[in-house]
Amino acid sequence: MYIPAAFKDDDIESIRAVIRDARLANLVTSTADGLVATPLPLLLDEGEGPHGTLYGHVAKANPHWRMAPM
Repeated sequence: MYIPAAFKDDDIESIRAVIRDARLANLVTSTADGLVATPLPLLLDEGEGPHGTLYGHVAKANPHWRMAPM
């Protein structure tokens, strides 16, 4: 993906700080009926993996989890 220099951030601590502060993302899926978006709470485990691991949760009652490609 092309990232213009003005928006590029290679500082892992800066990136982790943004994730910690936001703690929420939008899960967006393109379907035949259009886009579906669900706010997705996130947890960053900085000690897992070489760059950390993001964990998110979609409730079973939310039909969006069935739309995500496997």
